[in-house]
Amino acid sequence: MHILLINPNSTASMTSQVLESAVRVAYPTTRITAVNPVDTPVSIEGGADEAMAVPAMLSEIRKGQAQGVDAYVIACFDDPGLHAAREIARGPVIGICQAAIQVAMTISRRFTVITTLPRSIPIIEDLVSAYGANHHCRNVRAINLPVLGLDEDPVEAERLLVMEIGKAKQEDRAEAIVLGCAGMSLLCDRLSAATGIPVIDGVTAAVKVAEALVGAGYKTSKVNGYDFPRVKSPSPVSSMEQVGNLA
Repeated sequence: MHILLINPNSTASMTSQVLESAVRVAYPTTRITAVNPVDTPVSIEGGADEAMAVPAMLSEIRKGQAQGVDAYVIACFDDPGLHAAREIARGPVIGICQAAIQVAMTISRRFTVITTLPRSIPIIEDLVSAYGANHHCRNVRAINLPVLGLDEDPVEAERLLVMEIGKAKQEDRAEAIVLGCAGMSLLCDRLSAATGIPVIDGVTAAVKVAEALVGAGYKTSKVNGYDFPRVKSPSPVSSMEQVGNLA
């Protein structure tokens, strides 16, 4: 099977990192390729960044459709454009936030999400609610480090994450930790070993979910909600011409 990993931001080093994380857990028979657009924000930190990243991400999925890709992983924890992506893809499209939350609910009763900046907390809280995990998610925390800071100072990032995981265990009584950024994926095993609690990375979780769905023969439903977008003919008269005619 062929899984396409899409990093919606334009930072190539992050794309390489998430690809490394994905290949490490994939079956030997699974082919994984990774792409990132070049005309999107260098990191996705908020709704405006998400909106600017989605069109190019959808373009990559359309290319994947033509190449016979079996499944797609959106490697951004905000799951930007997830529903739109499912409309244009025939194979499964997995968001790393949704995959990580589903894994967390399976291996623990209560979990905490730890992300980068405080501004991401409301976005993740809304996703937790949308995925039906309010009762299971104890807290969404932030280490107050920008996404690019994970790559620029990995030692400090790991130190901050270890501290925040300790607080989540003590104050939230969390039984598992979800890392709330794709850029944290390579730290997963070390953090779990250092803190003694299961630490879940959404990239690896999404890859294994994608493998399972493709292996079972499941595809995205094209009945109603996720049907392919309707083809619309362009209007023969532009909006500016209409204004002129009305005047």
